[in-house]
Amino acid sequence: MRARTSLPIVSIAATLVMLALAPDGSSSTPPVSSPAPILPESLAWATRPDLPGLQMVYVLGSEKGEGPYLLRVRLAADARIPPHTHPDARITTVLSGTAYVGFGETLDENSLVMVPEGGVYEVPAGVPHFAWAKGGDVEYQESGFGPTKTSLVKK
Repeated sequence: MRARTSLPIVSIAATLVMLALAPDGSSSTPPVSSPAPILPESLAWATRPDLPGLQMVYVLGSEKGEGPYLLRVRLAADARIPPHTHPDARITTVLSGTAYVGFGETLDENSLVMVPEGGVYEVPAGVPHFAWAKGGDVEYQESGFGPTKTSLVKK
């Protein structure tokens, strides 16, 4: 009796395998192309005149594009990003150096949290936050879902 119960399952599995094969017996799934790495030396970094010491580049996606994006930011030693918000949640990974970050509408040195190289933190959508390369140069990578923008908190 167990053989009869498993027979339909075996038949379904065999049918699925046959559907996945082309008439000549090869796989009908298109071949996977080789990965196309985006290498650091190919990135075109940009600066923002209103934020001295900051460089940024979208590695994947864009600020105005729909869908996921990957953004890299470099902060020179002692550079600060004042309180600002984004319409989407962001996940940040510190690639080098130590970032000091905090939440709030004022850059409050007492509320800074140290995020060392390899550390990850999340900023929810719409939450004012700030960053400081307090101890030296910092590079970090952010991911989110666009379109996005950066809105500085008005003083």
